[in-house]
Amino acid sequence: MTDRYGEDVLAGDWRAAGRPVVPEVPADRDLVVERADGFVGAVVGVAKQTVELEDRKGRVRAFPLGAGFLVDGEPVILVAPRAAPAPTARTASGSRAVSQQRARVARESRLYVEGRHDAELIEKVWGADLRVEGVVVELLDGADNLSDALTDFEPAPGRRAGVLLDHLVAGSKESRIAAQVASPDVLVVGHPFVDVWQAVKPARLGLAAWPVIPREVEWKHGVCAALGWPHDDPAAVAAAWQRILDRVRGYGDLEPELLGRVELLIDFVTAPE
Repeated sequence: MTDRYGEDVLAGDWRAAGRPVVPEVPADRDLVVERADGFVGAVVGVAKQTVELEDRKGRVRAFPLGAGFLVDGEPVILVAPRAAPAPTARTASGSRAVSQQRARVARESRLYVEGRHDAELIEKVWGADLRVEGVVVELLDGADNLSDALTDFEPAPGRRAGVLLDHLVAGSKESRIAAQVASPDVLVVGHPFVDVWQAVKPARLGLAAWPVIPREVEWKHGVCAALGWPHDDPAAVAAAWQRILDRVRGYGDLEPELLGRVELLIDFVTAPE
């Protein structure tokens, strides 16, 4: 006989039917989460049944683990982090780590960057790779010094110069400088960002996007002001950069527009003669 009414509607957990399942997410360090009261911060510690979050102004607050958190706008249940996995045999750039190998004697080829912040970011992500390859990074202290630096360096076959410039877009000052020094032994590439700070994904700082700064305002000072960070002197700006750099764990925290350019330069200066 056919059951016209189907299965027992009271069978099983009928109260949970149709309810969305809220996922459990480990409270791993640096995970950016949002509370219902609007507080946004990165995980800086987990103690017993609480999680500590640090916002972009450096304020730290503790909350009980469990429900009441958002990740990328979606509700989650924060739980204690899993046991740390075994170390991976990868560098910060994603390359296979080479153990027990001394740094190679420096090649004649060089990698040039505009300033100290560019060099520090490249060192943090690609430093292990560059030491294995014997590539030295040199500072230009500004794109305007590129022509003089290359004149002193004297590029030649087997003595190549790879150059990374900020804001290398059509019609910019940087694009004109790049055109002036072009040669088979010089490769100039750049990213579209006003400053290398922007190459760090804003989510690493708990931001949806980097602040938009008027052209008449010095960009780094404008960013610090928009984020509520001190910026009255070079030391304060340097401290702001260190805060940003500390959030970078590896290549996954950088924008693709920078990643591809640096990899291209490394390939160029390490190509066989």
